[in-house]
Amino acid sequence: MNPQLYQKLKTSRRKFLQSTALATGPFILPSHIWAAKTKPNDKLVMGFIGMGKQNGGLLRNFMGQGVQAVAVCDVDTNRRKNAENIVNNHNKNSDCRAVIDFREITEDQGIDAVCIATPDHWHSVITISALNNKKDVYCEKPLTHNIHESVEVIKAVNKNNRVLQTGSMQRSSSEFRIACELVRNGVIGKVHNVDISVGDPGRPCDLQEEKMEPGLDWNLWCGPGPLRGYNSVLSPRGIHNHFPAWRNYMEYGGGMVTDWGAHHIDIAQWGLGTDDSGPIEAKPPQDWKKSKSKRGAQLVYSNGSTVTHKNGFGVHFQGADGEVKVNRGRFSFTYKGKEISKFERRGDGSLGSALQKAEKSFLNNAKTNLYKSNHHIRDFLACLESRKKPITNEIVGARSAICCHLMNQAYYNGEIIKWDPKNNTFADKSGNPKWLTRDYRGQWKV
Repeated sequence: MNPQLYQKLKTSRRKFLQSTALATGPFILPSHIWAAKTKPNDKLVMGFIGMGKQNGGLLRNFMGQGVQAVAVCDVDTNRRKNAENIVNNHNKNSDCRAVIDFREITEDQGIDAVCIATPDHWHSVITISALNNKKDVYCEKPLTHNIHESVEVIKAVNKNNRVLQTGSMQRSSSEFRIACELVRNGVIGKVHNVDISVGDPGRPCDLQEEKMEPGLDWNLWCGPGPLRGYNSVLSPRGIHNHFPAWRNYMEYGGGMVTDWGAHHIDIAQWGLGTDDSGPIEAKPPQDWKKSKSKRGAQLVYSNGSTVTHKNGFGVHFQGADGEVKVNRGRFSFTYKGKEISKFERRGDGSLGSALQKAEKSFLNNAKTNLYKSNHHIRDFLACLESRKKPITNEIVGARSAICCHLMNQAYYNGEIIKWDPKNNTFADKSGNPKWLTRDYRGQWKV
């Protein structure tokens, strides 16, 4: 593309975002522009990588905000073609490119931003490629597959002066923000523990090889991970309406400790005010050597607070003067033994009234007001114009992922891990450097 024309289009897109960033509705163009015979290319241009169930929703959401989707990428022919058809039907044309190799999107200078919803083991490779090619990035959670990748993604964002949003979208829901504001303003006193309720840690992949139908580039699906025999549990063929279980296995994900932990541990980090730091220790369950228990691991912070992996409510802050429990669409607040507000099930009134009561009673004159986002994707789009950091920026996403990875390593190795959150490395001769990273296969290095 001609550089002058490209810059003109970029300027036009910036003006478009600026005019709509504060709007409560979708990021759409005025009707008189749509009515013009020649429609200017003043939308944000995006490519979408990894077209399974999650990106199916994200693609529609982004297009609903007025984004121009121009390219989709997937290693499965059916998913790739399906996404191509969705975009073409929305755009009422046949211009969408459908590619197998993500680099055809990340290296395309006509694309402004990318949305990444591949399996976790691909996140950082694609994210860093996009950042190095001056793309802004929306990447699903957990942001990385291991600790080393978290550090490298932060570096790449800084080096390229890009905007990154992690898909830990609970921070854009009012129940989580208000819960964390109660905690951050000292309403429940010093927090001694936060329970997070998520499923099992990752486990080695032991699936048997199956015969694979044509139309899937299995070598590229495995990518930086080990090349093993195909199994439909890892990559169900074609269009599926569930979240595949690759996330349960260490080679490609980190179990529910990283999958849901990237939501709930992320909220614990927000409430504890440790987005720019993290724990100083990760501990396995006390009986781990005997039972290999999959619950009970803890993160320990410098002020003595802990985050404990348990079965429970979602996120449960426990302080000297009260408790706050929060999950999606659920909230409970107790102060000095008295229930202030609650919405945990039908019959409890409404979530809105429970949150309003907590705010009115305890946050009217709050000294700490947390970042308020009412829509995760709109927050990202607004920040593309302002160039400010969005609510789950690279620091938030990377450090929350590090917390998840540390908890998993405590389970994997059964050792107490001393951690230096300032330098993102092991402390006091603890840990093993191999636990920070992975063996990368072929050309896919981080």
